Amino acid sequence: MNLAKIIGTVWATQKDQHLEGIRMQVIQPITWDGKNSGSPLVAVDTVGAGVGEIIYYVTAYEAVLPLKEKLTLTDASIVGIVDHIEVYNT
Repeated sequence: MNLAKIIGTVWATQKDQHLEGIRMQVIQPITWDGKNSGSPLVAVDTVGAGVGEIIYYVTAYEAVLPLKEKLTLTDASIVGIVDHIEVYNT
């Protein structure tokens, strides 16, 4: 799983029928301390997250698993909203 911050929403008037009713968000991958890590990407939102929230997401084959229609093609899916990050020094 990867961390990201939601920075926008994608509005599509036409999309694959398997994506009907599923919101798409623009996410910026980040490190555990909130620094940008890579380029923004679009992910389907399976948890109802909003702009500005820190989320965790999956990519590749795992991105399809949280969707009802297993034939839906997607590269990334948001699977959780982060409430708190705590790092321990060892």
